[in-house]
Amino acid sequence: MTRPSVYVTHALFEAPRALLAAHCDAQFWPGPGRPSREELQRAVAAADGLVCVLTDRIDEALLAAAPRLRIVANVAVGYDNLDLAAFGRRKIAATNTPGVLDETTADLAWALLLAVARRIVEADALARSGKWLMWDLDQLCGGDVWGKTLGVVGFGRIGRAVARRAKGFGMRVIYSSGHRAPAEIERELGAEYRALDALVAEADFISLHVPLSDATRHMIAAPQFAAMKPTAYLINTARGPVVDEAALIEALAAGRIAGAGLDVYEHEPAIPDGLRRANVVMTPHIGSASIETRTKMAMIAAENIVAFFDGRRPAAILNPEVLA
Repeated sequence: MTRPSVYVTHALFEAPRALLAAHCDAQFWPGPGRPSREELQRAVAAADGLVCVLTDRIDEALLAAAPRLRIVANVAVGYDNLDLAAFGRRKIAATNTPGVLDETTADLAWALLLAVARRIVEADALARSGKWLMWDLDQLCGGDVWGKTLGVVGFGRIGRAVARRAKGFGMRVIYSSGHRAPAEIERELGAEYRALDALVAEADFISLHVPLSDATRHMIAAPQFAAMKPTAYLINTARGPVVDEAALIEALAAGRIAGAGLDVYEHEPAIPDGLRRANVVMTPHIGSASIETRTKMAMIAAENIVAFFDGRRPAAILNPEVLA
């Protein structure tokens, strides 16, 4: 029996590579960097399956160049890089990797929150510089985290994991979401529902955990920044375009908010100079970047491919109607 041909846009990790190689004729992009659009189009021309990452745009034009393609496994929870309407028209299955990065991303959100509030990056730079002369009463004073109000925007798995960690800091938790959480979840996490406009006005820390869609693009923009406390901090580990970056830069420059912790950006990998400020802590989209979690993500994608070509339903299919 002919084995399916699968192209993989990343070298992945040892375990998912071995799984794919055992069941498919797998070709892995060797790097460095990412395959160009032209290289990707050439590679998928004869592929039955594709394993991609969130920086690979899989749209109508790319699918048109892949007449044999039957499944795309995205190594990510978010799938705004996939044109699902085009997948549906061509009856191509699309899968993602849900439920695996919640705790890891919540950890990173908290790392950013603590780092920007307590000015850790500035403090580290001073400690390393050789210019620290003495302890001083008002040196690098930041803001307290304990006892403050945490506003969680998007109350899915990651948002709830962030809220759960707030208990250890004695924080009040308020949240905004497209759907109100069940009463038992609110009780468990001590979380109170707020409309978005009310949340941004009340919270001391605002942490974003929504997927990118037409409804969430620029959901945090000039009106929301104007409503925030001047002592408030914005944390974004979701998707960059959820925030109007120009409005954020203006708010920071004008002192309308105290600072920001950012893992994602509106036009990645470009980061505007206006964000390179002392009161902004930045990381390069590493929300799920632990060895354990990234390996699990790649394994789920590989398992989705193997299941599909074994005639089984992938565990994380985004468009099950194409299997009918």
